[in-house]
Amino acid sequence: MKRLLTILFATMLFLAACNSAKETNETTDGAASDDVVKIKVASLIPPMTDMLEAVKPALKEDGVDMEIVILGDNVQPNQALKDKEVDANFFQHPPYMEQFNEAHNANLVVVQPVYHAMLGAYSNKYNHVDELPEGAEVAVPNDSSNLARALLLLEKGGLITLKEDVGLTATQKDIVDNPKNLKITEVDLLMLARTIDDVDLVTMLPAYAEPLGLTPKNDSLIDEGESDFPIVVVAREDNANDEAIQKLAKHMAGPEIAKFIEENFSDTYMTASE
Repeated sequence: MKRLLTILFATMLFLAACNSAKETNETTDGAASDDVVKIKVASLIPPMTDMLEAVKPALKEDGVDMEIVILGDNVQPNQALKDKEVDANFFQHPPYMEQFNEAHNANLVVVQPVYHAMLGAYSNKYNHVDELPEGAEVAVPNDSSNLARALLLLEKGGLITLKEDVGLTATQKDIVDNPKNLKITEVDLLMLARTIDDVDLVTMLPAYAEPLGLTPKNDSLIDEGESDFPIVVVAREDNANDEAIQKLAKHMAGPEIAKFIEENFSDTYMTASE
Protein backbone atom coordinates (compact mmCIF):
# COMPACT_ATOMS: atom_id res chain seq x y z
CA MET A 1 0.00 0.00 0.00
CA LYS A 2 2.83 2.33 0.91
CA ARG A 3 4.50 1.55 -2.42
CA LEU A 4 1.26 2.29 -4.30
CA LEU A 5 0.94 5.67 -2.59
CA THR A 6 4.51 6.48 -3.54
CA ILE A 7 3.84 5.63 -7.21
CA LEU A 8 0.67 7.72 -7.23
CA PHE A 9 2.50 10.67 -5.66
CA ALA A 10 5.30 10.43 -8.21
CA THR A 11 2.76 10.29 -11.05
CA MET A 12 1.00 13.41 -9.75
CA LEU A 13 4.31 15.25 -9.56
CA PHE A 14 5.14 14.22 -13.15
CA LEU A 15 1.76 15.39 -14.49
CA ALA A 16 2.04 18.65 -12.57
CA ALA A 17 5.47 19.24 -14.08
CA CYS A 18 4.14 18.55 -17.59
CA ASN A 19 1.26 20.97 -17.09
CA SER A 20 3.64 23.58 -15.73
CA ALA A 21 5.95 23.18 -18.73
CA LYS A 22 2.98 23.44 -21.10
CA GLU A 23 1.75 26.60 -19.40
CA THR A 24 5.26 28.06 -19.53
CA ASN A 25 5.53 27.31 -23.24
CA GLU A 26 2.11 28.82 -23.91
CA THR A 27 3.04 31.91 -21.94
CA THR A 28 6.33 32.19 -23.80
CA ASP A 29 4.64 31.71 -27.15
CA GLY A 30 2.04 34.34 -26.28
CA ALA A 31 4.70 36.79 -25.20
CA ALA A 32 6.61 36.22 -28.44
CA SER A 33 3.43 36.87 -30.39
CA ASP A 34 2.79 40.02 -28.38
CA ASP A 35 6.32 41.23 -29.16
CA VAL A 36 5.47 41.59 -32.87
CA VAL A 37 4.24 45.13 -33.49
CA LYS A 38 1.88 45.73 -36.40
CA ILE A 39 2.01 48.98 -38.35
CA LYS A 40 0.22 50.31 -41.43
CA VAL A 41 2.12 52.37 -44.00
CA ALA A 42 0.26 54.17 -46.79
CA SER A 43 1.69 54.59 -50.27
CA LEU A 44 0.56 55.00 -53.87
CA ILE A 45 2.51 53.39 -56.70
CA PRO A 46 5.84 51.76 -57.57
CA PRO A 47 8.67 52.22 -56.85
CA MET A 48 7.55 53.40 -53.41
CA THR A 49 5.37 50.33 -52.86
CA ASP A 50 8.16 48.08 -54.20
CA MET A 51 10.65 49.61 -51.77
CA LEU A 52 8.31 48.97 -48.86
CA GLU A 53 7.95 45.35 -50.02
CA ALA A 54 11.74 45.08 -50.20
CA VAL A 55 12.16 45.84 -46.49
CA LYS A 56 9.21 43.81 -45.21
CA PRO A 57 11.16 40.59 -44.50
CA ALA A 58 13.96 42.32 -42.57
CA LEU A 59 11.44 44.45 -40.74
CA LYS A 60 9.49 41.33 -39.75
CA GLU A 61 12.68 39.77 -38.37
CA ASP A 62 13.10 42.97 -36.37
CA GLY A 63 9.70 42.47 -34.73
CA VAL A 64 7.58 44.74 -36.95
CA ASP A 65 4.79 43.38 -39.15
CA MET A 66 4.09 46.06 -41.77
CA GLU A 67 0.88 46.25 -43.78
CA ILE A 68 1.22 48.33 -46.95
CA VAL A 69 -1.96 50.33 -47.61
CA ILE A 70 -2.21 51.41 -51.25
CA LEU A 71 -4.42 54.46 -51.72
CA GLY A 72 -5.86 56.09 -54.80
CA ASP A 73 -4.68 59.70 -54.88
CA ASN A 74 -1.93 61.93 -53.54
CA VAL A 75 -4.07 63.44 -50.75
CA GLN A 76 -5.36 60.28 -49.10
CA PRO A 77 -2.04 59.07 -47.61
CA ASN A 78 -1.58 62.28 -45.63
CA GLN A 79 -5.22 62.48 -44.59
CA ALA A 80 -5.15 58.85 -43.44
CA LEU A 81 -1.99 59.53 -41.43
CA LYS A 82 -3.45 62.67 -39.87
CA ASP A 83 -6.61 60.73 -38.93
CA LYS A 84 -4.50 57.90 -37.41
CA GLU A 85 -5.84 55.36 -39.89
CA VAL A 86 -2.22 54.52 -40.76
CA ASP A 87 1.02 54.90 -38.81
CA ALA A 88 3.25 56.34 -41.54
CA ASN A 89 3.33 57.00 -45.25
CA PHE A 90 5.89 56.93 -48.02
CA PHE A 91 5.17 58.81 -51.25
CA GLN A 92 6.11 62.50 -50.97
CA HIS A 93 8.86 65.09 -50.59
CA PRO A 94 9.05 67.51 -47.63
CA PRO A 95 7.60 70.61 -49.37
CA TYR A 96 4.47 68.63 -50.28
CA MET A 97 4.13 67.46 -46.67
CA GLU A 98 4.57 71.00 -45.39
CA GLN A 99 1.90 72.23 -47.82
CA PHE A 100 -0.50 69.61 -46.41
CA ASN A 101 0.33 70.57 -42.82
CA GLU A 102 -0.41 74.21 -43.51
CA ALA A 103 -3.64 73.54 -45.39
CA HIS A 104 -5.03 70.98 -42.92
CA ASN A 105 -3.58 72.08 -39.58
CA ALA A 106 -1.69 68.78 -39.42
CA ASN A 107 1.46 67.79 -37.56
CA LEU A 108 3.16 65.42 -40.00
CA VAL A 109 6.94 65.17 -39.77
CA VAL A 110 9.77 63.72 -41.84
CA VAL A 111 11.17 60.55 -40.29
CA GLN A 112 13.65 59.44 -42.96
CA PRO A 113 14.75 60.68 -46.40
CA VAL A 114 15.01 57.63 -48.69
CA TYR A 115 15.75 58.55 -52.29
CA HIS A 116 15.89 61.40 -54.77
CA ALA A 117 13.54 61.38 -57.77
CA MET A 118 14.55 63.59 -60.70
CA LEU A 119 11.82 65.68 -62.32
CA GLY A 120 11.93 65.71 -66.13
CA ALA A 121 10.08 67.30 -69.05
CA TYR A 122 9.00 64.80 -71.72
CA SER A 123 7.49 64.96 -75.17
CA ASN A 124 6.22 62.40 -77.67
CA LYS A 125 6.26 65.05 -80.40
CA TYR A 126 9.57 66.88 -80.12
CA ASN A 127 13.20 66.02 -79.43
CA HIS A 128 14.39 69.39 -78.11
CA VAL A 129 12.78 72.34 -76.35
CA ASP A 130 13.80 74.60 -79.23
CA GLU A 131 11.35 72.67 -81.44
CA LEU A 132 8.34 73.59 -79.30
CA PRO A 133 6.00 75.77 -81.40
CA GLU A 134 4.41 79.07 -80.49
CA GLY A 135 1.54 78.44 -78.09
CA ALA A 136 2.68 74.92 -77.23
CA GLU A 137 0.75 73.27 -74.39
CA VAL A 138 2.73 72.15 -71.34
CA ALA A 139 1.18 69.97 -68.63
CA VAL A 140 2.43 70.50 -65.07
CA PRO A 141 1.29 69.29 -61.62
CA ASN A 142 -1.54 71.23 -60.01
CA ASP A 143 -0.42 71.06 -56.36
CA SER A 144 1.54 74.10 -55.25
CA SER A 145 4.92 72.57 -54.35
CA ASN A 146 5.17 70.42 -57.49
CA LEU A 147 3.80 73.23 -59.65
CA ALA A 148 6.58 75.51 -58.45
CA ARG A 149 9.11 72.75 -59.04
CA ALA A 150 7.83 72.29 -62.62
CA LEU A 151 7.94 76.03 -63.33
CA LEU A 152 11.53 76.14 -62.10
CA LEU A 153 12.31 73.26 -64.47
CA LEU A 154 10.79 75.15 -67.40
CA GLU A 155 12.88 78.16 -66.44
CA LYS A 156 15.99 75.96 -66.37
CA GLY A 157 15.14 74.90 -69.93
CA GLY A 158 14.93 78.54 -71.05
CA LEU A 159 11.21 78.38 -71.78
CA ILE A 160 10.03 80.94 -69.20
CA THR A 161 11.45 83.45 -66.76
CA LEU A 162 10.14 83.74 -63.20
CA LYS A 163 10.30 86.60 -60.74
CA GLU A 164 13.65 86.67 -59.02
CA ASP A 165 14.01 84.42 -55.94
CA VAL A 166 10.40 83.25 -56.11
CA GLY A 167 11.53 79.66 -55.47
CA LEU A 168 8.97 77.14 -54.22
CA THR A 169 6.22 79.74 -53.95
CA ALA A 170 6.16 80.14 -57.74
CA THR A 171 2.83 80.12 -59.55
CA GLN A 172 1.92 81.05 -63.10
CA LYS A 173 1.37 84.61 -61.88
CA ASP A 174 5.14 84.80 -61.24
CA ILE A 175 6.03 84.23 -64.90
CA VAL A 176 7.54 87.49 -66.18
CA ASP A 177 8.59 86.26 -69.62
CA ASN A 178 7.05 83.55 -71.81
CA PRO A 179 8.59 84.03 -75.26
CA LYS A 180 6.80 81.08 -76.89
CA ASN A 181 3.48 81.99 -75.25
CA LEU A 182 3.28 78.53 -73.77
CA LYS A 183 -0.12 77.38 -72.55
CA ILE A 184 0.63 75.88 -69.13
CA THR A 185 -2.08 73.45 -68.03
CA GLU A 186 -2.23 72.29 -64.42
CA VAL A 187 -3.12 68.61 -64.02
CA ASP A 188 -3.46 66.24 -61.08
CA LEU A 189 -0.10 64.61 -60.40
CA LEU A 190 -1.45 61.09 -60.92
CA MET A 191 -2.97 62.02 -64.29
CA LEU A 192 0.04 63.69 -65.90
CA ALA A 193 1.32 60.58 -67.68
CA ARG A 194 -2.00 60.23 -69.50
CA THR A 195 -1.57 63.66 -71.09
CA ILE A 196 1.69 62.92 -72.90
CA ASP A 197 0.02 62.27 -76.28
CA ASP A 198 -2.33 65.24 -75.97
CA VAL A 199 0.13 67.99 -75.02
CA ASP A 200 3.45 69.15 -76.41
CA LEU A 201 5.42 68.78 -73.19
CA VAL A 202 4.70 67.26 -69.79
CA THR A 203 6.70 67.44 -66.56
CA MET A 204 6.77 64.16 -64.63
CA LEU A 205 8.53 62.49 -61.76
CA PRO A 206 10.20 59.13 -62.49
CA ALA A 207 7.46 57.13 -60.77
CA TYR A 208 5.03 58.32 -63.45
CA ALA A 209 7.47 58.37 -66.38
CA GLU A 210 8.85 54.89 -65.70
CA PRO A 211 5.65 52.99 -66.72
CA LEU A 212 5.92 54.78 -70.09
CA GLY A 213 9.48 53.50 -70.51
CA LEU A 214 10.96 56.96 -69.92
CA THR A 215 13.82 58.01 -67.64
CA PRO A 216 15.00 61.55 -66.89
CA LYS A 217 18.61 60.90 -67.87
CA ASN A 218 17.83 59.25 -71.19
CA ASP A 219 14.53 60.67 -72.42
CA SER A 220 13.70 64.05 -70.91
CA LEU A 221 14.11 67.28 -72.84
CA ILE A 222 14.95 69.02 -69.55
CA ASP A 223 16.01 67.29 -66.37
CA GLU A 224 16.27 68.63 -62.87
CA GLY A 225 19.69 67.23 -62.06
CA GLU A 226 20.40 66.87 -58.37
CA SER A 227 17.23 67.46 -56.41
CA ASP A 228 16.40 69.06 -53.08
CA PHE A 229 13.21 67.00 -52.94
CA PRO A 230 13.94 63.58 -51.43
CA ILE A 231 11.08 61.12 -51.13
CA VAL A 232 10.65 60.57 -47.40
CA VAL A 233 9.03 58.36 -44.78
CA VAL A 234 6.54 60.52 -42.90
CA ALA A 235 4.83 60.01 -39.53
CA ARG A 236 3.05 62.22 -37.00
CA GLU A 237 4.73 64.16 -34.21
CA ASP A 238 3.05 61.89 -31.66
CA ASN A 239 4.41 58.62 -33.10
CA ALA A 240 7.56 59.55 -35.04
CA ASN A 241 9.83 58.31 -32.24
CA ASP A 242 7.97 55.04 -31.67
CA GLU A 243 10.31 52.07 -31.85
CA ALA A 244 8.45 50.46 -34.77
CA ILE A 245 8.57 53.66 -36.84
CA GLN A 246 12.26 54.10 -36.11
CA LYS A 247 12.91 50.50 -37.19
CA LEU A 248 11.08 51.24 -40.44
CA ALA A 249 13.25 54.33 -40.92
CA LYS A 250 16.42 52.31 -40.29
CA HIS A 251 15.55 49.73 -42.92
CA MET A 252 14.39 52.30 -45.47
CA ALA A 253 17.82 53.93 -45.18
CA GLY A 254 19.58 50.57 -45.15
CA PRO A 255 21.17 48.14 -47.62
CA GLU A 256 17.86 46.69 -48.84
CA ILE A 257 16.88 49.96 -50.50
CA ALA A 258 20.39 50.74 -51.76
CA LYS A 259 20.47 47.31 -53.44
CA PHE A 260 16.95 47.75 -54.84
CA ILE A 261 17.85 51.10 -56.45
CA GLU A 262 21.19 49.83 -57.79
CA GLU A 263 19.59 46.78 -59.39
CA ASN A 264 16.46 48.44 -60.78
CA PHE A 265 16.74 52.22 -61.04
CA SER A 266 20.39 53.25 -61.21
CA ASP A 267 19.66 55.69 -64.07
CA THR A 268 16.56 57.16 -62.41
CA TYR A 269 17.04 57.46 -58.66
CA MET A 270 19.76 57.86 -56.08
CA THR A 271 19.60 57.09 -52.39
CA ALA A 272 19.20 60.11 -50.15
CA SER A 273 22.54 59.29 -48.50
CA GLU A 274 24.43 59.77 -51.77
